[in-house]
Amino acid sequence: MPRPYDDIAEKLRALEGSRHDRMQAAANILWDALAPTGISWVGFYLAEPNADEMILGPCRDKPACSPIGLHGACGRSWQSQRAFVVADVASLGEQYIACDPRDRSELVIPLFDAGACWGVLDLDSHDLASFSTHDAEQLNRLMAIAGLTTDQPREDPIVL
Repeated sequence: MPRPYDDIAEKLRALEGSRHDRMQAAANILWDALAPTGISWVGFYLAEPNADEMILGPCRDKPACSPIGLHGACGRSWQSQRAFVVADVASLGEQYIACDPRDRSELVIPLFDAGACWGVLDLDSHDLASFSTHDAEQLNRLMAIAGLTTDQPREDPIVL
């Protein structure tokens, strides 16, 4: 099923308020639009200053692990400042942080403010290979529209 990125963009253009308010609204908009396309979870992880972990920010639609170490896809995306497209989370082995054991694929988008990566957008799916580099590009574009990122990732997504 195609994902309705242009419809999401229109809704995100109207966001106002603090970064936290925009993250919560974006999580709700993304969840409502993308859950029917096979997304099982959407949320934000925030970098903890001077720490080796990230904490959970606004998310939908179930609880998630927090804090998480930097060895998982979210932490690796934050550290490398690159998107991660993970077709099969089992390929990450012990590096995978399993908040929901039913999840089979993941997409992580780093978020920037004036060149510094402050967090990531994380999406999960119960389906294998649910995400593509096209999804990574579109979600980065949507985060820019929402005012949640000011820069592009350093390089093309890492595809695993």
